[in-house]
Amino acid sequence: MFDEILEAVKEHLGNNPQISSAIPADQQDALHREIATHIHEGVTNQTTAQNNSGGLLSMLEGSLASGGTLVSAIEGGLAGKLGSKFGLSPAISGAIAGALPGLIQKFAQKKISGNTTAQ
Repeated sequence: MFDEILEAVKEHLGNNPQISSAIPADQQDALHREIATHIHEGVTNQTTAQNNSGGLLSMLEGSLASGGTLVSAIEGGLAGKLGSKFGLSPAISGAIAGALPGLIQKFAQKKISGNTTAQ
């Protein structure tokens, strides 16, 4: 799942010129990995806490639709972490954190469309 999240992060941030132009080229890979790790840990922790690993996609969709705790938990602390670790301005760190709901939604949609034949 981590590699899928990483690819979604690269694609989503690469398609956002405000963010992609503000990230130094030599830091892009490390930054993408940091964001993907943050999302992966947030999803994993929430899934474990709710003991509902089978309903991960529906949990993501529900949280996105309602602005729920999963997305908030994943967003929480990311901006500060990116600012301190990569020296990004609060505006860029905030823009990246603000892009997370759209990024998570893209990831969830890819998983749903990829899993329709498996069910």
